[in-house]
Amino acid sequence: MSPSRPVPAVGLALAGALVLPLLTAAPAAAHQRDPVRFASFNVSMFRATEGELAADLADADDEAQDAEVRNVAAIVQRQRPDVLLLNEFDFDAGGVALERFQEDFLGVGQGDADPIEYPYALAFPSNTGVATGFDLNGDGQVGEEGRAYGDDSFGFGEFPGQYAFAVLSRHPIDTDDVRTFQTFRWADMPGARLPDDPATPEPADWYSPEELEVFRLSSKNHVDVPVRIGKRTVHVLASHPTPPGFDGPEDRNGTRNADEIRFWADYVTPGAGGYVYDDEGRTGGLAGGEPFVVMGDLNADPADDGNGLPGAADQLLALPQVRDPLPASEGAVEATALQGGANLAHEGDPAFDTADFSDGPTGPGNLRVDYALPSRGLRVTGAGVFWPPLEDPLSRLTGVYDPQYTNGFPSSDHRMVWVDVAVRGGRR
Repeated sequence: MSPSRPVPAVGLALAGALVLPLLTAAPAAAHQRDPVRFASFNVSMFRATEGELAADLADADDEAQDAEVRNVAAIVQRQRPDVLLLNEFDFDAGGVALERFQEDFLGVGQGDADPIEYPYALAFPSNTGVATGFDLNGDGQVGEEGRAYGDDSFGFGEFPGQYAFAVLSRHPIDTDDVRTFQTFRWADMPGARLPDDPATPEPADWYSPEELEVFRLSSKNHVDVPVRIGKRTVHVLASHPTPPGFDGPEDRNGTRNADEIRFWADYVTPGAGGYVYDDEGRTGGLAGGEPFVVMGDLNADPADDGNGLPGAADQLLALPQVRDPLPASEGAVEATALQGGANLAHEGDPAFDTADFSDGPTGPGNLRVDYALPSRGLRVTGAGVFWPPLEDPLSRLTGVYDPQYTNGFPSSDHRMVWVDVAVRGGRR
């Protein structure tokens, strides 16, 4: 791929993946740092209309939301990941949003934090907001705008690219070997958990045969991004499965969430991913022994708190080839104690929570949904969640729920999750 290649806003993910014209030689220090920090951060930088995020960031002093973006940038600058996944970062075909975020926010010291540069960047289009022409939510009509349009799209979104994601790296990305799976059909997964219409006797019939002929597994995208660290390549496996809610008794989002997670479990398990095909037609999963880090907001808690399918997260966490570094924070424990509510009924250890969700009568409470899971062959040297306790001055960056903010928090309702790994052969 070439930075000058025209990039469509919608289409095959590999054809549409946007390589920003920032692909220059990475600083030597980026190659020599050991360990390497991988971080996943749902930054909640989505907007209500197409192009709005790019417009907001292009004028860095004009929007009230810019204060929240600066807080996101401050968190990144303080944690300084070498490879960073940004979930819920709207895609625009010109790459304006990501370029402006890098130059005007990450590239400018926030408070007393130092700027940080990512010479390598990939922005990926998303199935969100891509119309199907079908009545997927079963309300009797094909939605044409707003939530109704989003419900009948391949992934919920009110315009193409809403809630998309991007990968930033201080190490070179092997763009020729990036694999994307935006168009992989759900029905092509063996044993797919296709949702069932409880009003009919037939099984797995919520979607019609015509709908299943085109229906995509990924609610956003699944991507394999090979990052070259010295003499080694580590595969960043990035995705953002749909939240397992906002549906009905058919549980179409819960079943899809579980299979979106299962996709990576099969992909990294020798012999299990033979059915997989990418957007260029290449088949098969990751070769055995290849190092990887699974990253993203998986919208599933390993203790089965929340409303996901039981065991959805454990499809990955229980694999022998996956290492769970159990990143934790003091702030998450404090939040559960202060907020109470739904949190008090949870089975999971609150120290591992990564998202501050509503704890009211209908809310899921705080959950562990964000992950950076390295393969077993990568030696973990550290891990954590950026969630400072309230007495820490840096808690101003994460805060507590306040409706004055766009998404209720000074930065995001999710916290950055990171893992440090030693990459054998990664030094030069």
